Amino acid sequence: MAELAVRRRRSWTGWRFVGPFMVVFALVFLAPIAYSIYLSLFKTRLIGGTSFVGLENYQQALTDPSFWSSLGRVTLFLVVQVPIMLFIALLVALAIDSGRLHGSSFFRVTIFLPYAVPAVVAALMWGFMYGSQFGLLASINDQFGWNLPDLLSPGWILASIGNINTWEFTGYNMLIFYSALRTIPGSLYESAEIDGAGEFRKITAIKLPAIRGALVVATIFSIIGSFQLFNEPSILQQLAPNAITTDFTPNLYAYNLSFSGQQYNYSATVAIVMGIITMVIAYVVQLRGTKER
Repeated sequence: MAELAVRRRRSWTGWRFVGPFMVVFALVFLAPIAYSIYLSLFKTRLIGGTSFVGLENYQQALTDPSFWSSLGRVTLFLVVQVPIMLFIALLVALAIDSGRLHGSSFFRVTIFLPYAVPAVVAALMWGFMYGSQFGLLASINDQFGWNLPDLLSPGWILASIGNINTWEFTGYNMLIFYSALRTIPGSLYESAEIDGAGEFRKITAIKLPAIRGALVVATIFSIIGSFQLFNEPSILQQLAPNAITTDFTPNLYAYNLSFSGQQYNYSATVAIVMGIITMVIAYVVQLRGTKER
């Protein structure tokens, strides 16, 4: 009996440590998701009030052209911007890790610094630089008599947002890659040098395979961030109302449905559908990355 009591006491010891985290996790993560699912099963009408509609909101979302156009837009953003950003971050990490870059510590801090700038501040700063009537672009046009394209126009706005995100998060991903590179044993490099391997061969045969896990993690984070795109278009919408519509991204669409259109139920549905799509794509990328390892 005494031994059984000790075992029970030990089993509860672990729960005492994780209990506070589980409570906070349930309140700030699980409860909002459960409430969103609950909201998505109802619909509020002018006549009849709120009523249970089951999966009707999900059927509407799957045939909503505004939702699909916003999803297509962030998918294009993901396909173009993420590879460019990760490639630049990888190049910078390899350059700093090579030991041949003078002042590597300075460059590491400088490249990481934009990540410390709040997204709202970054969007405002770049938005005013992009302005063709009031910003840096306008000053350049006036000074040199040029006619540079309006980067806040509908044809350029997605690329402009991509540039802001690349500026913000290249340093963050660089730090992930650089940290992974620093864990590679030096004996591998010594063996490669004995075999006559050059720097390029070291990168392809040692460094890239060793940081494959970091590459997968950075890719997953970037995919999630792309599908959650909200801050930059929301801020730039005030500067480019003709280029950024209310359904520019899925998150912006859900936000406007809820706070401008008072369609809380359908907004919750859009958010849940987008969350499921993001989760599936991130899981596929993780699964593929794990298999390749």
